[in-house]
Amino acid sequence: MGLRKGTVTFSRYRLAGTLADGFPEFFNQRIRQNAFQISWRTADEQVSGWVGLEDPLDKDFAYASYAQGRYLLFSLRIDRKTLPPALFRLRCLEAERKRLAESDQKKLYREQREALREAVRLELLAKTLPVPSIFEICWSVPGQTLLFSSLSEKRFEDLQVLFRDSFQLALIPYLPWESPTETTSKVLQGGKTPTVLEAQQMPPGVDPAIVGREFLTWLWFKSEDQGGTLSVSGENPIGVTFLRRLVLESGEGEYAEQIVCSGLHADLKEGKEALRQGKKITAARLRLSQDKTEWEFTFKADRFYFQSLKLPTFPEQERDETDREGQLLERIYLIERPAQLMDILFQSFLEVRLSKGWEGEQQRLLKWISLNEG
Repeated sequence: MGLRKGTVTFSRYRLAGTLADGFPEFFNQRIRQNAFQISWRTADEQVSGWVGLEDPLDKDFAYASYAQGRYLLFSLRIDRKTLPPALFRLRCLEAERKRLAESDQKKLYREQREALREAVRLELLAKTLPVPSIFEICWSVPGQTLLFSSLSEKRFEDLQVLFRDSFQLALIPYLPWESPTETTSKVLQGGKTPTVLEAQQMPPGVDPAIVGREFLTWLWFKSEDQGGTLSVSGENPIGVTFLRRLVLESGEGEYAEQIVCSGLHADLKEGKEALRQGKKITAARLRLSQDKTEWEFTFKADRFYFQSLKLPTFPEQERDETDREGQLLERIYLIERPAQLMDILFQSFLEVRLSKGWEGEQQRLLKWISLNEG
């Protein structure tokens, strides 16, 4: 994710459940119990556990090193072993031929072949070194939200299982159109959480599954219509610029069709032509600014993911290099702020989308799309 340096990529989650009594002590005990344990010579395909944010070998968390301000900062370490398919096939063939020679059988039964394949797999895994991956975590305890430095659904599943087992809390993917006040019991029991759109009885034809794409298309329109600066009630003006890359898509699954517009003129005819053909924006490279502070990132509309976020740079100034906590907390603020601004912009879109004025807004949007036609 880049909590400490570099660009930042993260997905966001809400926590469902109630913090345990005596939570600080509970957390300290549970993170140590579920810390990563090195096991190089086992046949396990995957081993996971918690490690320190700054030191991937730290599994003791001495002096509560994970606690910084109102945040808990640590990492998920996953070690995975992968067998080369060609090697596995050859070793299985060797094992089958050896068994045939030893047993005088003309052929092996299916059960025998499967048993041999499993034995070969376990033998090879025990001799294979794992490849480690580290994923940073920023947990806002009072906000009951969590940032995770991966956009992978599989890695989220790994996080979700270990997090629930460790802290007795469920993680729910964060979407700004979902209501955070729904009962936790439904979520924990696997029930579907109603969304804001569903709760407000959306009119026919509005699909919550693509509302993020509608928002990104609207945001592109508003950024050009208002000269790159959007005014939102209760906020200082927010600058929005669409940069060099757009991803547009139509259809679903195997019928999905995608077009990528890149280069200096990605915001002109090619992207709008794709919109006229019925495609919707799924991702865009954006520049966001407010009060002379500027961020640049790739925004993925379906899940409100942030990829390769560049944080603001400020003129060189004196700072206490020993104040590592202060610097880290300042960096976290600069990571959270563009996510907050995108949520604010989405709520502004949602108000228009659910209002009687949407028909007029939609007509203006369609006219904007058609300006570069032909």
